[in-house]
Amino acid sequence: MTDLSKITCIEDLRVLAKRRVPRMFYDYADSGSWTESTYRANQSDFQSILFKQRVAINMEGRSTATTMIGEPVTMPVALAPTGLTGMQHADGEIAAARAANAFGVPFTLSTMSICSIEDVAEHAGQGFWFQLYVMRDRDFIERLIDRAKAAGCGALVITLDLQILGQRHKDIKNGLSTPPKPTIANLINLATKPRWVAGMLATPRRKFGNIHGHVKGVTDMSNLGAWTADQFDPRLNWGDVEWIKRRWGGKIIIKGIMEPEDARLAVDSGADALIVSNHGGRQLDGAPSAIAALPAIVDAVGKQIEVHMDSGIRSGQDVLKAWALGARGTYIGRAFLWGLGAAGEAGVTKALQIIHKELDTTMAFCGHTQIGNVDKGIFRAGTYPVG
Repeated sequence: MTDLSKITCIEDLRVLAKRRVPRMFYDYADSGSWTESTYRANQSDFQSILFKQRVAINMEGRSTATTMIGEPVTMPVALAPTGLTGMQHADGEIAAARAANAFGVPFTLSTMSICSIEDVAEHAGQGFWFQLYVMRDRDFIERLIDRAKAAGCGALVITLDLQILGQRHKDIKNGLSTPPKPTIANLINLATKPRWVAGMLATPRRKFGNIHGHVKGVTDMSNLGAWTADQFDPRLNWGDVEWIKRRWGGKIIIKGIMEPEDARLAVDSGADALIVSNHGGRQLDGAPSAIAALPAIVDAVGKQIEVHMDSGIRSGQDVLKAWALGARGTYIGRAFLWGLGAAGEAGVTKALQIIHKELDTTMAFCGHTQIGNVDKGIFRAGTYPVG
């Protein structure tokens, strides 16, 4: 059992995860496309937003509790859908879902997960959200939606910004595959990660659980790039979203919105929420940061649809800034993955504890005790993005 008592911030978890996770999977999570300028901006643009500190205000009785698409949450944070989560730590999706359930925040399972929908439902409980990528094989999509229904998933998150794959240099150089190919470089690196290797040897879950054995015409499931190029559908359009919504019949969240015109189309689709997201800087390099794009989208559609946001959140202060700018939910990806890679389920719990404490304390310093009352008044004038 890892001693996490001296872990004080998400960066501490990142450093520990980098030591424990094989290079190709650590780099898969901690990288952006091309020059990584958007990946970096997602974080740095948060830093220029300054708070106003208030004093002599009663700070007792604080609460960060709210709702996301009608579900009660301990704080406006969900675990984002992340591919290959089960390669950061053995049975990673199950561990992360358990931690999220216990903490009172949603967990979102990726189509590209290692543990299957059924695995997570059996071992972590129902009610988690499921993220859907749209493939050419519509029969597979129909079966995937039906499997999510059968597993009791609480919402379907449709990702629209990955019709084609942005180039991530590190994945190419590392020869990303699941499981890792037994090259000399990989074997040398794996020899330095005994905890990870022991965990993987103890679990049968080492392939894409939602896909392996369910998709037609795929011959090499170990090659992520080839599979993506072969199966992701570049023809995806809003008509497909309408078809998916009818098939699903439950709550829908649209992920990957960066422009007001697309936000209006998301409203027209009948979605319950949208996520302002640039895929963590992993798709279009040179796009603005998600926090910079957020205000214009809130101004355009915030009264018609619940607006969420991801990409770049590393702290509770980032969560508070996004909330004050109009996001009624946020998602963490790398932050929980680093906790997972560092210490499994306990590491994810630690990441959530860190973010919650930062959110709660910062809210108090800004003069508020209820997150529902927080707005742009917590910022110093001229330091925050506007629509």
